Amino acid sequence: MIYVSLDDKYDINFLKLLNNIDFAEIRMDRMTLSGEDIRTIFSQPKRLIATCRPGYLTKSIRMDYLIKAIEAGASYVDIEIESDSRYRKDIIEKARSKGCVVIISYHNRHETPSIDSLNSIVTTCFKEGAQIAKVACMVNSPADCARLIGLLGNAGYHGRLVVIGMGAKGKITRVLAPLLGSPFTYASYEEGKETAPGQIEGKRLEEMIRLVGNG
Repeated sequence: MIYVSLDDKYDINFLKLLNNIDFAEIRMDRMTLSGEDIRTIFSQPKRLIATCRPGYLTKSIRMDYLIKAIEAGASYVDIEIESDSRYRKDIIEKARSKGCVVIISYHNRHETPSIDSLNSIVTTCFKEGAQIAKVACMVNSPADCARLIGLLGNAGYHGRLVVIGMGAKGKITRVLAPLLGSPFTYASYEEGKETAPGQIEGKRLEEMIRLVGNG
């Protein structure tokens, strides 16, 4: 399954894009949204991930956006593992009350940690309430790719762990991970409008996965 990541490059007009997309991540941290905008977006009959990363908006605004998205019908909510426990707890409680799947995510935009560190991070994500854990790391070498993909060899993570190698050297993980047990991966809607380094355009990624999967 491929989730197309959408942000302010499309403005609120990306609602028109959802006519052609069944699965999308909505990067609310890169948008200026009213409560009505959020209700309109997440009431669409689509499988949508509500994401609101730190760095652009205050914590209170991010929490408000995510809570409103959950209430409107988001299928998933993404919460950073480094966020404080009170913030996570309130969002997780709201998600569980609405049947919204909780993703707890770890991002490292500089490097890929050791395999022991990666396993510890995944364990912590599940301990903190994740139904799906997500690990996204910058890939600087083939060994980094191997460590990330190697996480999927743990049978206990099957269907519950998303791994992503960021950067040009990590693109192969976006193709292989869905074939090896990741429940989904991420893509851009079109080339030049990526929300993360190394993201691949959705149609192209779909074709790459198909070709590799058919071997």
